[in-house]
Amino acid sequence: MGCSIAIASGKGGTGKSVISSNLSVVLAKAGKNVLILDADIKMANLSLLLDLEYVDTTLNEVLSGEADLEDAIYEKYGVKILPTGISLSKTRKAKLDKLEEVFKEITHNTDYLIIDTPPGLEVDAISALAGAENALLVVNPEISCIVDVFKIKKVSDLLNTNVLGLVVNRVRYDVSEFSAKEIEAILESKTIGIIPEDQEVKKSVAFGVPFYIRNPDSIASKAIYRLGMNILGKKESIIESKNPYERLLRILR
Repeated sequence: MGCSIAIASGKGGTGKSVISSNLSVVLAKAGKNVLILDADIKMANLSLLLDLEYVDTTLNEVLSGEADLEDAIYEKYGVKILPTGISLSKTRKAKLDKLEEVFKEITHNTDYLIIDTPPGLEVDAISALAGAENALLVVNPEISCIVDVFKIKKVSDLLNTNVLGLVVNRVRYDVSEFSAKEIEAILESKTIGIIPEDQEVKKSVAFGVPFYIRNPDSIASKAIYRLGMNILGKKESIIESKNPYERLLRILR
């Protein structure tokens, strides 16, 4: 039986879906059978990041009982994909109480189920977290995002969803940012990935191709590779730039 991991964040714009898609590619290239599921029933966009724009059957039809699971699964870049549709009428028909059942069926046939959850703590996001065995929390190094992720972590704890750790994303190494160590202290969770801000990420999103595929030698690609290896238990080191102002910044805070 495989492992399910919900990739979660407290708000939109953190880069959660980009992390989900690229992490899935890294795990697949490491020889794992990976399926990524877009659990954002209302605001689906994962398929656009994986160059999978036109599909007939999606998770919406599976949750409404109109299609079988295998009919809604596609493949790209070595990763199986279960997308969500953008039809409002189909969104209304989707039954979220079937989500956990879908997760269980998938994990019987894959090594890793990566669940791209909706941001925040609405019913659909909580349903995705509740159905997953593990959670990976994506946080930007700014206070508003950290506070939102703190709430996600507390809910994960209440749901008995194991928090694997934090992915600090879009790091610019600016003096105004919180360091990974400071974020760890606030959220009481370890950092298992640091992804720097990288123009290659924006370009890959525009082209609908994972940055790990488009430019595997980019800074972000090397960082997402380390994250993937840590998920696999290979314990890659987390690289955080030495900021000469960090100590002064802590004192001023």
